[in-house]
Amino acid sequence: MEYVELAHAATDRGEVLLRERRRTGTAVADGAGVLELRVNGVFVMDTAETGSERALAAAALSRVARPHTVLVGGLGLGFTAREVLGDSRVERLVVVEIEEALVGWMRDGTVPHGPRLLAEPRLSVVVDDVRRAVRGSPPASYDLVLLDVDNGPGFLVYDANAAVYGGAFLSEVARVLRPGGVAGVWSMAESVALAEAMSDALVGVEAVPVDVRLQERAETYWLYLGRAAGGAEAAG
Repeated sequence: MEYVELAHAATDRGEVLLRERRRTGTAVADGAGVLELRVNGVFVMDTAETGSERALAAAALSRVARPHTVLVGGLGLGFTAREVLGDSRVERLVVVEIEEALVGWMRDGTVPHGPRLLAEPRLSVVVDDVRRAVRGSPPASYDLVLLDVDNGPGFLVYDANAAVYGGAFLSEVARVLRPGGVAGVWSMAESVALAEAMSDALVGVEAVPVDVRLQERAETYWLYLGRAAGGAEAAG
């Protein structure tokens, strides 16, 4: 396997690296390469297995009848956002991404599918910490809030992101959801602590396993879903 660095950025939080992974001897022009995003040397995601990122969006969308306004924490390589935008009921999507360089790579075509995605008129990308963005939002702003900002509470890339999975911030997420709105959190592994923290802020919390194939090995990722009190919407 060969790795070709496509882009690199050093930030206050550490290193962000975008590289292409391809079989030895395969030309880039063959289109066989897989994009891989790493942060501080830790694998975050690639373009070969995007099922759990898309499942996060699909599962949340299926639980709300009118998901008109959606917030996604974490742009990644855009697959959660693309799944959200594939639902015609969505009128506005706000994606909050802390790494300005990653947004730039999506805009300038370093990530080939990025420019088309970010040109979608329903989409706004905000470069910020999702915690600050949520806390600055008025109550009942969103029908869905989806969080995929790290690898989950047990496999943090940034130690500061532990707060994303804690009760105080999840209560803020509940505050910005409309009654019956849904919050979804992606996690690399099952987390009882995350389920408990979500249950303190939301109702009907579910842990949904998603089986994936990651670089020739079987893995199970987890989606945690909960509903804001005061409504019981469900998609028809």
